Order: sequence, then C-alpha cells, then structure tokens
Amino acid sequence: MEKRSGTDRNGSGAAQRGLWRLMLKLPAMRGRLQLLAAKSSSLNDLFEAYDEASATVERMSRDRARDECPLLEEYETVCAEIESDVIHYVLKHPLNVPD
Repeated sequence: MEKRSGTDRNGSGAAQRGLWRLMLKLPAMRGRLQLLAAKSSSLNDLFEAYDEASATVERMSRDRARDECPLLEEYETVCAEIESDVIHYVLKHPLNVPD
C-alpha cells in the first residue's frame, strides 16, 4: 500500500504551494486560510491557479525586463484577482469557534 502525505490526500501539491504563497501574501488571513483549507477542498482550484500564476510572474520577472514581456502585467492582474477572490471567500465563511 502506498503512503500518501496529507497534501496528496487533501489536494494537489500545486494547491498546497498556492496556499503557502497566499499565506505569505496575506499574513493577516494566514490562520483562517489554513483552517478553511483543512476543512474544505473548495479553495483548491484557487490555490492551484494562484500557484501557477505567481510562479509564472516570478519566472517572467526573473527572465525578462518588464517592458519586454507584456504578459507579465496580465499575470500580475490574475494574481491580484485571485487574492481578492480568496479574501472574499474567507470573509464570507467565518470559522465556527466555540465560546
């Protein structure tokens, strides 16, 4: 029987990396993001998309000057939109913490 990590059981490696990137980008929401991600896989698609878009931004920034790569701004916009979507999701889904 194959051993699988929690990341493999609860989502892809890309989703986990995207979660980590978002936790660095949105430190005020770090704890809530971790808890929501552990309770539900509904954010995994956003986490995966964020991992891919932010990795692309990093790669383009490293490889080319900004004026040589018009797609860089587009990917930065995608990252900002995903961040906004995640913030809205977190704010709409309060954690049920017992008193």
